[in-house]
Amino acid sequence: MLQLLQDYAAQIGYLVSAALFIFGLKGLGHPRTAVKGNLMGSVGMLLAVVVTLLDRQIIDYRIILGGLVLGSIVGALLATRVQMTSMPQLVALFNGFGGVASVLVAGGSFLEAVGRGQDNLQMNVATAVTALIGGVTFTGSVIAFGKLQEVISGKSITFPGFQFLNVLLFLTCLGVGGAMIGDPGNSLFFWALAGTACLLGILLVTPVGGADMPVVIALLNSYSGLAASATGFVLGNSLLIIAGALVGASGLILTKIMCKAMNRSLGNVLVGGGTATGGAVADADEVYAGKVKASSPDEVAMMLETAQRVVIIPGYGLAVAQAQHVTRDLGNALEARGVTVEYAIHPVAGRMPGHMNVLLAEAEVPYENLKEMDEINPTFEQCDVAIVIGANDVVNPIAREDPTSPIAGMPILNVDKARTVVVIKRSLSPGFAGIPNPLFAADNTVMLFGDGKEAVIGINNALKDSE
Repeated sequence: MLQLLQDYAAQIGYLVSAALFIFGLKGLGHPRTAVKGNLMGSVGMLLAVVVTLLDRQIIDYRIILGGLVLGSIVGALLATRVQMTSMPQLVALFNGFGGVASVLVAGGSFLEAVGRGQDNLQMNVATAVTALIGGVTFTGSVIAFGKLQEVISGKSITFPGFQFLNVLLFLTCLGVGGAMIGDPGNSLFFWALAGTACLLGILLVTPVGGADMPVVIALLNSYSGLAASATGFVLGNSLLIIAGALVGASGLILTKIMCKAMNRSLGNVLVGGGTATGGAVADADEVYAGKVKASSPDEVAMMLETAQRVVIIPGYGLAVAQAQHVTRDLGNALEARGVTVEYAIHPVAGRMPGHMNVLLAEAEVPYENLKEMDEINPTFEQCDVAIVIGANDVVNPIAREDPTSPIAGMPILNVDKARTVVVIKRSLSPGFAGIPNPLFAADNTVMLFGDGKEAVIGINNALKDSE
């Protein structure tokens, strides 16, 4: 029995790691169990790394140790210095790192096996798939990072026939991949495939506008998992196949959810046409002229003093202003007065899936106070005051009212149906979609202009002064 365990120790370790990945992924499905789920996944990965290092014939551990130290330093710096507002960019980079790592590992193993005459059809096909998906993931993620970091314009960048070119590049990848499988001894085919895939990744993401970045991030995350899974077939590593498949499948499911939340077609996203198109955009002067009512923290505090139910709608502006903690303080102050406080969460508010959930969880807002869009929307008519902090497109009623709008049909939070709406925003500038928001000029809306954090602090101070 002991001998049997020794012979199959690696496979047993991989089986335990796979189970931890699955249970960890299940834990990530709910905020209450997310920390535990993340810990289980981390333990599973640690176990997988240890088992692999002990099972494989490692020539020199010094290179591995050097990579471990360097990666730990970079990871620690990123974890401690990257702000929550920059987390979407970091996720995009991680996706890209995963893609390029898969290409390099699979490519290195493939070229080494070919040199020894030990390649086979499975390895050749899996390497071609890895080069294609990993190359697209790498450059696509870099472009996504550039758009989110505003190094590249967040607007949709297209040219006539770009979708035709994407299809042509994809067919070229298939052709080169077939040639590589048929003639694995010619390494130029591998590099040509990887290079063409990288070009395809650029052209797939460049046409996508900033408003669709949550969809793209979820999709690229799925791609990175699929590339890792294909690499598992190259290496003959069952755990890598399982882990990559889990990431790929969960990423595709999340992508579909994001597409539904933004009224986008997954097919369009896959061919680089994620951004919705629409008719002429209304002029901001026509929408706002003479209709916008500015307010002050004292006036907002007076509204809140008589409110019985308040709904807070967080958006990317809240993240930029780092206003999550003072927003929690506002919610606590209102609850101390007997007010019911809830937080309406749009699935694509911010720049990545779950962005607002993460921010509010960081501020220790009770999970039960976070309400998803489908749950909160039917109750807005019973809301006394809705406070919008930095959100724009996700509360824009044009999505319901104008079928020619760029965001036509996108499900939104029905904030305009609340009795009173307070919008905290620096200016009347548009959101990622680049269109004016009639909510800002509605009869039941007042604007509190300024930095989100400072504005909420002002409301908190005014409430304290009124006690």
